[in-house]
Amino acid sequence: MVDQFDVLKVLRNSFDNGTTRNLKFRRKQLSNLLRMVEENMTDVVEALEADSKKIHAEAVAEIEVFKNDALHMLHNLDRLAKPRSVESNLVNILSKAELFPEPYGVVLVIGAWNYPLVLALTPLLGAIAAGNCAVIKPSELAPAVAQLIADLLPQYLDKSCYTVFLGGPSESHQLLQNRFDYIFYTGSTRVGAIVAQTAAKHFTPVTLEMGGKSPCFVDSSVDINIAAARILWGKAVNAGQACIAPDYLLCTQEIEKKFIEAFKKVQKEQYGPNMKSSKDYCRIINKNHFNRLLSLLEGQEVVHGGNHDVDQLYMDLTICANVNPDSPLMRDEIFGPILPIVRVRDAFEAVSFINSKEKPLALYVFSNKKSVVDLFIERTSSGGVCVNDTMMHFSCDTLPFGGVGYSGLGAYHGDLTFHTFSHPKPVLKQPMNMCHEALMNLRYAPYNDMKIKMVTLLMKKRRTFFSKQFFLYLMFTLFGCLITYVIMEYGKSIESAFLSLFK
Repeated sequence: MVDQFDVLKVLRNSFDNGTTRNLKFRRKQLSNLLRMVEENMTDVVEALEADSKKIHAEAVAEIEVFKNDALHMLHNLDRLAKPRSVESNLVNILSKAELFPEPYGVVLVIGAWNYPLVLALTPLLGAIAAGNCAVIKPSELAPAVAQLIADLLPQYLDKSCYTVFLGGPSESHQLLQNRFDYIFYTGSTRVGAIVAQTAAKHFTPVTLEMGGKSPCFVDSSVDINIAAARILWGKAVNAGQACIAPDYLLCTQEIEKKFIEAFKKVQKEQYGPNMKSSKDYCRIINKNHFNRLLSLLEGQEVVHGGNHDVDQLYMDLTICANVNPDSPLMRDEIFGPILPIVRVRDAFEAVSFINSKEKPLALYVFSNKKSVVDLFIERTSSGGVCVNDTMMHFSCDTLPFGGVGYSGLGAYHGDLTFHTFSHPKPVLKQPMNMCHEALMNLRYAPYNDMKIKMVTLLMKKRRTFFSKQFFLYLMFTLFGCLITYVIMEYGKSIESAFLSLFK
């Protein structure tokens, strides 16, 4: 599109002119983005509630997650943007080796509808902090939030460096035809594959935050009521429309019966006898997703829940038992308030079942047995693991958040949000003096056995205690020992010679 081309040209010129490289400029833009959300809290909450059918508490929680991410970036910007010295080998002992965090250039951030604010603006924080120009493409399935971001962003951020594009799949496809220096995408695996293929045409690096069927295993060693409460919470948040919601449960038949009863009890305690009337439970995003969820229940044995209201886009928290592992319910990510239970004999069978499927974004294991927990951590692969809880690892910003395999590529959160949008450019600074040149002379022709042996010795990888600091300390120590030896051995002669100068 012509408009896209013109806008992207402005962004490219701004980056090439070095506008975003200035640390003071970055800090101001980060502060302005935080201020944008804080000053428009009411409008943001209303947009989230209108689009995502969120309850008020979850809308506020999403905003608070963003605000904390923004504060982390502001508090740590100087440290993150500073070149970092690294150790070098002995052949470069007199040199200075650094990693210089370099911005990629003009980056594209594609958000998702289930958390339309944080999934669009948190990556933007990293893009700004790292010194990039950025295009933000909010999800068209959350039109109120998308329009609000498009209206507000130009009022708070530099328009020559940051812009918003609205539209659906057609506009996204056209946008992706442009050459970006980095693409950050959050959404389905199907669309993620398209983004990756398009990016590959220009060798553009990508972060793909997708999802998958995140399994949950429960054994007999845990308090079943606590386990049920934590799994129910993970499934009820945003009505199960979260990429790390527990997708299905693995347990023995004995645990299954106890779990279902505990689940019913906990649900009544948290949401009352009629969940539909609870002000603390969200709705499904739209009729298309609602109908998709209904189709997944066809032919299933519903042992709890199952009630729904298409006009209100309401669906009960629903448990299905005796689920066929090959049924549609177990084929793709559910992304809704349905919890299938698959019976297994033990933890080993559960691990085999998980490994027979694509790698999930999250894995949940409820067990007080270290051997069982270690089995799942060591013998399965997933984007992240949470033991004896669900979804809480997302709240720990010192832990990377991202998938592996079909569930994603790359990660972010905390410091990593900055590092995701910057290239750690290696820089080696060599001195130019006779002392250093004497050492470097070993690399010049003509070569002989002595030179080869010396270079091999200097390049040899050593243990970490042979660091640059250790080597310099050793040199000073040996030099001090030499001076001490000379004074002790020739002290009187040196003193006599010195005194004779003043006679």
